[in-house]
Amino acid sequence: MDYLLSFLIVTGAAFTFIGSLGLARLKDFYTRLHGPTKATTLGVGCVLIASAVYFSFQEHGVSLHEVLVTLFLFITAPVSAHLLSKAALHLKLHSLAARADEARTDAPD
Repeated sequence: MDYLLSFLIVTGAAFTFIGSLGLARLKDFYTRLHGPTKATTLGVGCVLIASAVYFSFQEHGVSLHEVLVTLFLFITAPVSAHLLSKAALHLKLHSLAARADEARTDAPD
């Protein structure tokens, strides 16, 4: 059981770190939005599942608080990322992908 909990916590920490690193290092808004919404959601989900497993075995019952928080996180993170990206599109925020598309269309075949 300790190995399972350790694996979940280390995996969660790694995903969260990768998502945070993506937020700091990526170039434009859209790619910065992608890193934390995917990786950090999985990271926090792993840590919350480890917490639910630990407290379910410590007490004599199922710990549903962490499961509910994980479910809420998995529902709200994609919705908030979608709303942020729609707002960025509405504001005509520049994207690196648009420049790559322009370069492809301008290049001779």
